[in-house]
Amino acid sequence: MKRSFALFAIIALAVMALLTSSCAGDRTLEKASATITAGELRDYTRILGADSMMGRKPFTPGEDITIKYLAGELAKLGFEPAFGDSWYQEVPMVEITTVVDGKVLITCGGNSMELAAPDDIAVESPSMRQYVELEEIPMVFCGFGIVAPEYGWDDFAGLDVKGKCAVVLVNDPGLYTGDSTLFKGKEMTYYGRWTYKYEEAARQGAAAILIIHETTGAGYDYSIPRKSSLSPGLYMETAKDGLEPCPVTGWLNAEAASRLFNMLGHDVESLQKNACQPGYKGFETEASISLKLNNSHTRNNSFNVAGIHRGTTRPEECVILSAHWDHFGIGEKENGDSIYNGAVDNGTSMAWAFEIGEAFASMKKRPERSVIIFFPTAEEQGLLGSTWFATHPPVEVQNIIAAFNNDLLLPIGRMKDIMVTGYGQSELDDLLADAARHQDRYIMPDPHPETGMYFRSDHFPFARVGIPSLFARGNFDSREHGKEWAAEQERDYLANRYHKPADNFYPEMNFDGVAEDAQAILEVAYKIVTSDIRPGWKPGSEFANIRY
Repeated sequence: MKRSFALFAIIALAVMALLTSSCAGDRTLEKASATITAGELRDYTRILGADSMMGRKPFTPGEDITIKYLAGELAKLGFEPAFGDSWYQEVPMVEITTVVDGKVLITCGGNSMELAAPDDIAVESPSMRQYVELEEIPMVFCGFGIVAPEYGWDDFAGLDVKGKCAVVLVNDPGLYTGDSTLFKGKEMTYYGRWTYKYEEAARQGAAAILIIHETTGAGYDYSIPRKSSLSPGLYMETAKDGLEPCPVTGWLNAEAASRLFNMLGHDVESLQKNACQPGYKGFETEASISLKLNNSHTRNNSFNVAGIHRGTTRPEECVILSAHWDHFGIGEKENGDSIYNGAVDNGTSMAWAFEIGEAFASMKKRPERSVIIFFPTAEEQGLLGSTWFATHPPVEVQNIIAAFNNDLLLPIGRMKDIMVTGYGQSELDDLLADAARHQDRYIMPDPHPETGMYFRSDHFPFARVGIPSLFARGNFDSREHGKEWAAEQERDYLANRYHKPADNFYPEMNFDGVAEDAQAILEVAYKIVTSDIRPGWKPGSEFANIRY
C-alpha cells in the first residue's frame, strides 16, 4: 500500500511539474506577445518609409542612413551583433549602369522594325564589358526556355543558341494549359522565374535572352521591368556557380513581341499554345537583332544587417526572422515625387521583425536556442543579400532550424486568414495552423500561385540550402470587410503603389492585422526555440532532399 501511494505521489508530482512548466511557458509567451503593438509597428513603418531614408537603395547615402538605423534599433532591443563584433555583413557587388545607344533594330529579309528602349524593350547587361554590341545575331524562339529533366522537358533540345538571342515565354507551361499534371499546374515552379530563364540561357551559351512579357505569367505589369531597366543594376561580384551571365538580358513588351512575330508570319498566342505541348520544338527565326549598350561599373560592398539574441543551452542553434531593407532610392519622377520610399515594400515587414525581436528580448528567461533578426540587402535586385547570407551564414547552416520571412505586409486591418506562400512545402505549416487557431484564424495557400512569390523573397535562398522556410501573412479575408474588399486593397496597391514613389506611409494605415501576424509567427518561433523541434520538409517538396 505504501509503495502504491509513493508511486502515485511521484507520478502526481511529475504531472504537476509538467503542467507548471507548460503554464509558465504559456504565460511567458502571452506576456511577450503583448509587447507587439500596432502603435509600435506604425512608428517603425513611418520612420523606415520617410523621405529621410532616401528610398533605401544600396550604394547610395540612403543605405548608410538605413543600416545605421537598423543596427541602432537592434542594439536598443538588447540584441548583439550577429557577425562577430559587427552588425554588418559585407556583400560584394558590382553596380552596372546600362545605357542603350540608339534604337534596337530587328531585321528579317527586306523587313525591319525598330524597338525603343525602355518602352518596347527593357534591356539590362550584367556584363563587365564597357561596350556590348550585338550585330545582326539570329533570334531563336525557345518556348519557355526550360530544361527540366524531372518533368521530361527540354526546350533547347535540337536548338543551337550559342552566340544568339534566345526569345522565351514567361512562366511555365502548367499555367496556360489548366493541366494540374503539367509541371505544377497553375502554381509557378522555379523554372518559370526570370532568374532561372536568364541562368539557363547562359548555360546554353546565348549572347542575349529576351522574355516576352505577359502580366498574369509575370505577376506584374510591364512597368516593373521597364522601370528596373532605367536604374543601375546590382549583381554579385563573383559569377553564380561560376556561370558567366548572358551579356544582354531583358524583356519584350507584349505589343512589341506581337509585331515581331507577325512580321515573321506567326502570332504569340499560337506560339504559346504550341509551346505548352510536351515535345514541342522551338525554331531559329529568320530575324536578327542588333543593339549597342554602354556599361559603366562600380565595385562596392553593400551590407546585410543582423543581430542575435543568444539562447541559453543551445545558443549555436537558431531561427531566423528576415525582412529586406532595400528599395529603389531616388528615380523616375511620378506625380511630382521621385523618392521610392517602400513603406509597404518593405517597411512594414521590417517593423514586423523588430516587434518579434522585442517580444523575445522581453522574456525574463531566455529560450534555449538563439533568435537572429536579419535585414538583407538587394532583395529587389534578385535576393542578393539573402543569397550571400545563406551561403555565408554566421552560424553553421545545419544549426539554422527554420527561417521566417515577410514582405509586402499590407496594413489593412485584422484578417481571418494567414496566407502561406509555398503552402505544403514544410512542417512549419502545421505549427502555424496551431497558432492561427489560437487567434480564431485559418491558414490557406496563396490564391495566386502563378505569380511565383515563393521564389521572389528572402526565404527562398534559405530553402535552396535546405532550411525549412515560411512566408506567411494575413492577406485574403478581412474580418471587417470580407474577401472582395481585401482583394481590392491588394489590387489597388499593386496597380498604384508597388515599386512606385506612391508607396508611402499614410496615417490611415491599420496595423492591427500586422500585429496579429507578428504574434502568430512569434508563437511558432517560440515553440521551436524552447524545444527540440526540428521541422522538416514535406514529401513532394523540391527541397526535401537538400537538407544537410
